[in-house]
Amino acid sequence: MEQIQGAPPDFPAFVASRGRHLLRTAFLLTGGDAHLAEDLVQEALGRVFVKWRRISRMENPSGYAQAVLVNTFLSHRRRRSSTERVTDVLPDVAVADPDPALRLTLLRALGELPPQDRAVLVLRYWEDRSVEETAAAMRLSSVAVRSRSSRALARMRDKLGTAFMDKEVLRHVG
Repeated sequence: MEQIQGAPPDFPAFVASRGRHLLRTAFLLTGGDAHLAEDLVQEALGRVFVKWRRISRMENPSGYAQAVLVNTFLSHRRRRSSTERVTDVLPDVAVADPDPALRLTLLRALGELPPQDRAVLVLRYWEDRSVEETAAAMRLSSVAVRSRSSRALARMRDKLGTAFMDKEVLRHVG
């Protein structure tokens, strides 16, 4: 592996081992926007790099990087320019998925949720995190995570019907 100039020796290994996972999470958070997902991961990893010497000594640097990614996503959503237009058309993406229609339907429905609700669902059901882990990553209380999760799942059920709301179906999106 090529060394990143000026990087501590273990940072490139961290990026190699966790980068793809962060990208998949960002892809879900952005509702399937691969380009934005790449930008968010790059920005999050840049923030992690700046503090890597301290972060690398933490018990769970991956969890910290995941929290940075979620916060980067949420702050991006808040500062989005008013000149951007949201569209319901997803970019053409190659998938090796047995059911691409299901994947697109779920991504479209996730994309229609408010950013924090989307983040809660991605962390809780795709990342399979506990309520407490999700609360810590999003800097919310456990009660707020449960409440958001419940409301977001109800919105998804309204949009998709109950057959789509199996936890395994949500994992299938990633």
